[in-house]
Amino acid sequence: MKRKPLTLLIGAVMVLIFALLLFVFQVRQTEVAVVTTFSKPTRPLTDAGPYFKLPWPIQKVYKFDKRIQNLDPDKFDEAWTADKFQLLTWTFVGWRIKDPQAFFPAYAGGSVIEAQKQLEGLIRSEKTAVVGGHRLSDFISAEQNQNKLVAIEREILEAVRAKVRAQASGIEVEFLGFKKLGLPESVTQDVFNRMKNEREVAASQLTNEGEAEAQKIRSTAEREAGGKMAEADAKARQIRGQGEAEAAGSLEIFGREPTLASLLFRLDALEASLKDRATLIFDQHTPPFDLFRGGPTTNSPGKK
Repeated sequence: MKRKPLTLLIGAVMVLIFALLLFVFQVRQTEVAVVTTFSKPTRPLTDAGPYFKLPWPIQKVYKFDKRIQNLDPDKFDEAWTADKFQLLTWTFVGWRIKDPQAFFPAYAGGSVIEAQKQLEGLIRSEKTAVVGGHRLSDFISAEQNQNKLVAIEREILEAVRAKVRAQASGIEVEFLGFKKLGLPESVTQDVFNRMKNEREVAASQLTNEGEAEAQKIRSTAEREAGGKMAEADAKARQIRGQGEAEAAGSLEIFGREPTLASLLFRLDALEASLKDRATLIFDQHTPPFDLFRGGPTTNSPGKK
């Protein structure tokens, strides 16, 4: 008799747990869900937390991973460029389920595999169209500024997004890019030859630009040098004229005073010989050293 209350308590707890399992479910942070009523989607759930539902077969819950899923087909797709070259492209894609209520009926009861299969076909179709609108040099070029890979990736992504949104299938494409690019062996040599020609043209252009700039610099230098030479010649003629004028004046004075001229010339010669420290041994009778010869002394003949 004492065990009856405990037994009733345990039974009540079991019934409560069973009821919770029937009527309550949990959506995790990484999930989205859709509740179907008699197999028709009636309630999408995009936020994490506990929710109430009616028991099966009235209602059923389908949960999906809402994180970004990678689609990498692990193969090349063939496409033709605008200038008729065959290009092999390998792309990677990231997509996620955005609206579970639209996703559930669009892909055979919410099949992720079916969604990836249809998305892969859509990407291949849009990629072929975009590649066909660009030349091969937009993908493969020796010149960095001619490479348009990033812009082409963006163009394909926008085209795919537009088609997916038009289908209203409940998914969103987050990113798309080229993983690899390739060329068939039949066109590889042609592409290499084209890249070689592009490099040769670029090198020739740079050489011509360099030669033109060098000629411009040489012309400028020659023009400046000619101006400086003319200026120096004019200055030299001016100095020479001034010197000749001064020399003419001096010659006139020396002509009138030959004794003074002789004295000045000897003084200049003496100054030139005494510029450096030196000990001189000279003959006082030899010009210009005769300037050091003294006058008559008191003991000289004729003096008293």
